[in-house]
Amino acid sequence: MQRILSTQLLTHVGETVRIAGWVHRRRLLKSVAFLIVRDATGLAQVVVTDPAARAELEKLTEETVVEVVGTATANGTAPAGVELTDPTVRPLGPPAVPPPFDLYRPALTATLPTQLDNAPTALRHPTRSAALRISAAAVAGFRAALDARDFVEIHTPKVVASSTESGANVFALDWFGRPAYLAQSPQFYKQLMVGVFERVYEVGPVFRAEPHDTVRHLAQYTSLDVELGFVADHRDVMRVLRDTLAGMLAAVTGRAGGALATLGIEAPEVPAQIPAVHFTEALKIAGAPADEPDLAPAHERALGEWALREHGSDFLFVTGYPMAKRPFYTHPDPERPAYSNGFDLLFRGLELVTGGQRLHRYDDYLAALAARGEPVEPYAGYLDAFRHGMPPHGGFAIGLERFVARLTGAANVREVTAFPRDLHRLTP
Repeated sequence: MQRILSTQLLTHVGETVRIAGWVHRRRLLKSVAFLIVRDATGLAQVVVTDPAARAELEKLTEETVVEVVGTATANGTAPAGVELTDPTVRPLGPPAVPPPFDLYRPALTATLPTQLDNAPTALRHPTRSAALRISAAAVAGFRAALDARDFVEIHTPKVVASSTESGANVFALDWFGRPAYLAQSPQFYKQLMVGVFERVYEVGPVFRAEPHDTVRHLAQYTSLDVELGFVADHRDVMRVLRDTLAGMLAAVTGRAGGALATLGIEAPEVPAQIPAVHFTEALKIAGAPADEPDLAPAHERALGEWALREHGSDFLFVTGYPMAKRPFYTHPDPERPAYSNGFDLLFRGLELVTGGQRLHRYDDYLAALAARGEPVEPYAGYLDAFRHGMPPHGGFAIGLERFVARLTGAANVREVTAFPRDLHRLTP
């Protein structure tokens, strides 16, 4: 008899079926016992009335793996509207050692550090696994949206020879006796691949050795990177980003609707035209000094509230960040050279995406590095491609964990990360 999942029970009412999963909870009443079995798709209720079967059920502990054969019987009060009656319950392993918290409760009551210390079992809780399902659906939507627009998925090195990609700190390692570093982003490589495929994207880990100890930072996170050629300016990139986000959220709704329901949330609408304000205007809206070089978290929150109040949008573009706060490869605004053709996208008052138009002329790169007092040699392998012809191009990067945290309302990005790596945590 082929095993079926809990979500398939409704199509097998009246039949003898086989399910398998973990003992989620047991309720031992005087004349009847209920066994709740959890599998990858949900919960199934098993009704035990036979005294001998009940005696065996009493020996089982929560999280023991079992197989159940019984009759699928309609019951509107049971999970999914079906329960198993006249069951035979067979353990598929020894009784499990219960985890240090109850997984059958609606919410995990353990502290976040305790959950993270016991991640392999904490992630079994429906609310924790729901966030990971949403994450998976978002990535599927990201890929689908870009595949439909003739982007090519690439895979770039995560170990690099120099630490020149950004101003962030890097993790050093020994590479067969030579110094090497974990990549901070695929930025340089995805630009070079525009010279091959014109439109590229990547889903992969990035590493930032920044000593941040906040609810929004990780030392390793998943970056959703995009780069496209033959753009007029950064606004072409913003349009692709808007459509990509819409595809991601549509996939979350379509593929992870049950996970959204578990968390009691709905995916927001992405406006056909996401509102945008220039950095100088953003400072005024946020009540920041006119000479402020960047947006602080408090400014981002104020801008998020403004976008929702004035435009009914959870999303807001801030364009034209000062060139001094952007990487050397950023294209300046031709009309206001002190400002960039770069942007951030705020999602509910939090920076989610950074992007913009890049320089594409070799001589412009030499001038940009000279203006910042940086030598050319460390960038030689990267810059060489621009000597051989590169189109105007731009791109963006989305932090996956930050996206899911904002979408689900998680207070800490670690709540939606399976095995977070940060300033303090390297296990499990």
